[in-house]
Amino acid sequence: MTLNCIIIDDEPLAAELLSTYAERTPFLRLVGHYNSAVNAIKTIRENQIDLIFLDIQMPELSGMEFASILPKTSRIVFTTAFSQYALDGYKVNALDYLLKPISYEDFLRAANKAQDWFMGQIKKEAWQSDRFMFVKSEYKLVRVNFDDILYIEGVKDYVKIYLDNDKPPIMSLMNMKKIEDSLPKPEFMRTHRSYVVHMTKIRLVDRLRVVFNDQFIPISESYKEEVQEYLDKHTF
Repeated sequence: MTLNCIIIDDEPLAAELLSTYAERTPFLRLVGHYNSAVNAIKTIRENQIDLIFLDIQMPELSGMEFASILPKTSRIVFTTAFSQYALDGYKVNALDYLLKPISYEDFLRAANKAQDWFMGQIKKEAWQSDRFMFVKSEYKLVRVNFDDILYIEGVKDYVKIYLDNDKPPIMSLMNMKKIEDSLPKPEFMRTHRSYVVHMTKIRLVDRLRVVFNDQFIPISESYKEEVQEYLDKHTF
C-alpha cells in the first residue's frame, strides 16, 4: 500500500532531510514539502493526502492548530525539537511524535506505524461492510457472522466468542484489543477489560451487569461512562 505524504516544516534543512527520508521509503509517495501549514492547504484540498509530517512551532498557524482542521482521512506524525508537546500531540490523534534531530530509523518506524494503521482501516472497513469475519480456531478458519455474536470474553491469550444461535462458543488465539478493533462501533462495545458486548442484543441490564440468559457480564468503572451514554440514548 502506497501512502501519499507531505512535509510541513519552516526549517529548510529539516524539511529537506525529511523529504530525502520519504523518497527513500518505498511505500511513501512524497507529494511536496512546505514551509508553512498555510501553504500546504491548497495541496491537501486538491489531493488525497494520507500522511503529514508536521512541525509544531511555525509562523501563522501552528502544527497543533493545523491538526485540528485537517480532514479525518489524513493522519499526522509530529516532528519537533520540543518534547513538552507530546501529550498535546496524542490529544489530536497523532500517529507518532518524533523529536529532532530525526534519524531515518525513527522516521521509518513512524512511517511503518502509519502504513499499519491504514491497512488496519482497510481491513476493518471490509469486515464491517461484509458483516462477518473469519477467525482461527483449532487449525481451521471459522466464519462468524456479526449478527450471531452475543458477547466475547477474553481468557488469557484467547477470546471466547459466544453466539445466540445455540452453537457452542468459538475459541480463538487473539487478544481483546484486536477483535474489539475489528468490530463495528457502537454496535459492539467494551464493558469490561475481559468482555465485549453486542449492544443490540441486550435485553436486560441489572445493577451494572448485562444479563444474557444466566450469564452476567460486568460493566466496570473504566467503561461505565461510555456504556451508560449508549444506554441513555436508548432509554425512554
